[in-house]
Amino acid sequence: MLPKLSVCIDAVFEGCPLPQAVETVAKCGYEAFEFWRWWDKDLSQVLAARERWGVNIAACCTKFVSLVDPQLRQKYLAGLKESIGVAQSLGCPVLISQVGDALPGVSRHEQHKSLVDGLRESANLLDGSGVTLAIEPLNEIVDHAGYYLVRSDEAFEIVEEVGSSSVKVTFDIYHQQISEGHLIRNMEKHIDKIAHFHAAGNPGRHELTSGEINYEQVFAAIAQTSYDGYVGLEYWPIEPAVVGLRQVAQMAGR
Repeated sequence: MLPKLSVCIDAVFEGCPLPQAVETVAKCGYEAFEFWRWWDKDLSQVLAARERWGVNIAACCTKFVSLVDPQLRQKYLAGLKESIGVAQSLGCPVLISQVGDALPGVSRHEQHKSLVDGLRESANLLDGSGVTLAIEPLNEIVDHAGYYLVRSDEAFEIVEEVGSSSVKVTFDIYHQQISEGHLIRNMEKHIDKIAHFHAAGNPGRHELTSGEINYEQVFAAIAQTSYDGYVGLEYWPIEPAVVGLRQVAQMAGR
């Protein structure tokens, strides 16, 4: 079974009105869309677009508060509690979480511990909610200099230490190609700890059909696992958006 696909409208349709973006997603054959910040969206408009076009909402973000700084933990948890309520109202199964930039002068051991402790408290809010929190490693070479969580192995280690099925990883194929490579091996080894995927071409973070990543093989590998979540297309198109979306839909057998 091929992986389910979602389109990040904040990236692929940057600057486009939300109703128009969701309409195009549906007409290109996709069953879901996602976005980053719920707090700057008209949520009634989001729901109306979902219902109008019969698509799902695959993911959105929780508020961008650092998890590596224990002094900000209560602010993070307050934002998460609010985000869980929004996700439930939208029927959105995954909240994506960044973890914050590395703290100068603080050991990685301490920051790792802060992440684990904060996510264990988060799990208490998430358990039974129907919503999964997915921390996201990002590359520091091209896009996110100074970000704490770069490699997927540490992300999976953190999730293992947290020990809750409500806390997993967003595996961004683009970011991890830059940070570490070995995409298929790392995905397959830890597929039970992945709640969401992101995808973009590398280099450039453009269409999936550009660059060095063989997405046909990546999608086929995901399809051979037990993964039943979404692969979110999160890129900035060079061609008109419908061109790249139709190419990927065809690649995925849609």
